Amino acid sequence: MDESGDSGRPQPGAGGSDPSAAPGGGKPKRPADPGGGLLMGRPFGVPVYVAPSWFVVAALITWVFGGQLDRVLPELGGARYLVALFFAIAFYASVLVHELAHTVAALRYKLPVRRIQLQFFGGVSEIEKETETPGREFILAFVGPLLSLVLGGVFYGAMRFVEPGTVPGVLIAGLMISNLIVAAFNLLPGLPLDGGRMLRAIVWKITGKPMSGTVAAAWVGRGLAVTVLIGLPLLTHTGALGSANEDIGGVETVMDALLAAILAGIIWTGAGNSLRMARLREHLPDLRARTLTRRAVPVESATPLSEALRRANEAGARALVVVDGQGHPKGVVREAAIVGVPEHRRPWVAVSGLAQDLTDGMKVPAELAGEALLDRLKATPATEYLVIEETGEIYGVLSTADVERAFVKAMARPGS
Repeated sequence: MDESGDSGRPQPGAGGSDPSAAPGGGKPKRPADPGGGLLMGRPFGVPVYVAPSWFVVAALITWVFGGQLDRVLPELGGARYLVALFFAIAFYASVLVHELAHTVAALRYKLPVRRIQLQFFGGVSEIEKETETPGREFILAFVGPLLSLVLGGVFYGAMRFVEPGTVPGVLIAGLMISNLIVAAFNLLPGLPLDGGRMLRAIVWKITGKPMSGTVAAAWVGRGLAVTVLIGLPLLTHTGALGSANEDIGGVETVMDALLAAILAGIIWTGAGNSLRMARLREHLPDLRARTLTRRAVPVESATPLSEALRRANEAGARALVVVDGQGHPKGVVREAAIVGVPEHRRPWVAVSGLAQDLTDGMKVPAELAGEALLDRLKATPATEYLVIEETGEIYGVLSTADVERAFVKAMARPGS
C-alpha cells in the first residue's frame, strides 16, 4: 500500500506522508536524525530506514516464495530459500523506487521529506507539509503507482531475454507481477492509498475545498477496508485468485482472513488519520498567541511569592514575569512551581527561585498563529512562554496547557 504527501500514515505496498501534529506541539521540528529503524542511506538527502517489522515480512516472503519455487524448480533444494530471500529484497527495492518517486516530486515542490521507511506492508514517505494546489496533490500521489507500473513494464520486457523455467525467469516474472499488484492496489480510490489522494485532489478541484476532498476519499477508503475484510477471503475461498477449492485448507483460510483483517485495519486507520489531519489543518488558524495569552504582571526577582500573587489578583492577571530593575523580562514563573509551594511558605519564597530563565526561543511574538505558532513552541519546549509585542513590550504569558486545551477543543468541534 502507499500514501504520500500527508503525515506518515503507513500503508501496504509503498509511500506515505503527512505533517504530524500533536496537541500543544503541532508539526514536530525536523530532527537531524528522525530514526525509525536501520539507516540504509540518504538518497536526495532523505534518510531511508528499514523498520524491524520488515525483517518479519522478509522472512514470510522468503518462506512463501520458497515454497512456490519448490513446485516450479524442485532441483534447487534448500537453495530455493536463498533465491526467495533475494526476491524479497528485490521487491522492497522496487517499493523504495516507488517511495523515491513521491520524494522527488515532493522535493520538486519544495515540500520537506522527513524520512522514507520500509516496513511491514511496504513503505511510507513522510512528507511534512501539504501541497498547495489539487493539481500538485494529484501529481504527487500519481507518481508512485506510475513508477511501479513502469517497473512492471521493465520486468515484462526483461522476460524476453530469459528462459521461463529458470531462476532468472521466475524472479523477473515475480517482480513484474508484484509491481503491477502494488500499482493496482495503490490506485484504488480511497485514503490512505495513492488513489485516494488522487480522488481527494479531484474533489478538491471541483469543490474548491480540500476538506471536502478528504472527507470523500476517507469514506471511500473506509468502504475499501470493509470490502477487503470481507472480499479477500471470499475471493480466495472461491478460487477466484487462482487456487482450486480443493487445494484450500483450514490453515490457508485462517491466513487469508488474518491478512485481510490486517490490510483492512491499516486502510481504515489510515482513512481516519487523514480525516483527523485535515481537521487539524482546518482549525490551525484558530490557534493565535494573542487570544491564548494570559495577562501577566511584572515582578522583581526578590519579590516574595505571596506579594507577587497578591499583585496578580488585584490586576486580574494569571501569570508572573520576573523583570530586572529596568523592567526587562528575565524569566517566567512556572505555574507548576507555584502550586508546589504551600501557602504558609509563600511569604518566604522569592519568585526568582520559581522562574524559568528566558531564552530567545521562549519569546513568542503576539501575532504568531497556526502552524507557525506550533512550530515555534515545538522548537523550544517549555511550559510557559513570554508573549511580546512588536515593540518588545510584554504582552503576557502563553501556557502550553492553554494551547493544548484550545487544540483539543478545536479538534472536537462538531461538523468538521
